Amino acid sequence: MRTTLEDLQARLLAGPIPAAEVMAFALYDPAHGYYRRASGPWGFEGKDYYTALDLGPLLGQALAVRLEAAWERLGRPPDFIALEPGAGRGWLGRDLLAAITGDFAQALKYVHRDDNPAARSAAETALAPFLAEGRARFVSEAEPLEPFDGCVFSNELFDALPAQPWKWDGARWNREVLTASGPEWHPFDHAESAAWFAARSDGLEPGDGSVWCEALPAVAGALAGALRRGLFLAIDYGDHAANLLAKGADLRRYKGHTVDGKWAEELGACDLTADVDFTRLQAVLEGRGLAEVSHHHLSRWIRTHAPLADWEAAWQDLDTPTRLKRMENLLQLTMPGMMGERFRVLEGWKD
Repeated sequence: MRTTLEDLQARLLAGPIPAAEVMAFALYDPAHGYYRRASGPWGFEGKDYYTALDLGPLLGQALAVRLEAAWERLGRPPDFIALEPGAGRGWLGRDLLAAITGDFAQALKYVHRDDNPAARSAAETALAPFLAEGRARFVSEAEPLEPFDGCVFSNELFDALPAQPWKWDGARWNREVLTASGPEWHPFDHAESAAWFAARSDGLEPGDGSVWCEALPAVAGALAGALRRGLFLAIDYGDHAANLLAKGADLRRYKGHTVDGKWAEELGACDLTADVDFTRLQAVLEGRGLAEVSHHHLSRWIRTHAPLADWEAAWQDLDTPTRLKRMENLLQLTMPGMMGERFRVLEGWKD
């Protein structure tokens, strides 16, 4: 039976609910979920948060360079599928498609996969010319993925999967739960996460903790399994497992461009996210047959793969306001303390 807000309140009277279950309800419940609303949360004034895509097209243009290199490595196949799960408004796909030219533009077919109603509506507008040309299409999350050659790429997909916070008190692990009186930490034995955390620490200290995403192997594994040959690329908040443990990673709430740890408040009206354990994501992908898996700050990835000198030369012909926007976009993606340092890019290859 479908969960409702009343069901959640009744469950709280019966006992505590793990934070991961609350996050799943708050984001994805068909009636009350934040990602099932008719209006989208992305943007600036009146919205909850912005992404790299709101700053300009450079992330999509850098992705175009990277995907063309993958296409060349595959031997320039006539069909190169670029699947974006959690594709949101389709802006990354739009910027990617607008940036590619020549034979690669003929080969690449962009696939948008996101059941968020607001995302689908916005993507229909953003991708309209490419849909009309047959260069883009939509698939639902319920559709099975047929094996393909090309690329799986995502932007802020894994940080939106329900995650369970854990904290070490010096003797045992405690998980965060929601009770009728608010969030609390309760002792609980979860052997799999406890073994993972212990193996990624030189010695646990009271207060160490991280988040555990139960769905990570299934989601990442299904995407990697559909990729027959090509590139797997994920852009997300997160860090190495050891670093997350040391800082005590937790759930975050985004509302009105303010971020805090009040994840249990205004459920369904706020975005909830969690850091991605990139060490675990890498291990999952390697277990699914990917090689050359590594992850770095987005800023380093941009500086490595984007044709920065060519971009800056081309910008000289733009009008001043547009040129300044491009420079600001680049600085956000590459300078210390900016967005490029808060995100990481994981890449792996399957052959």
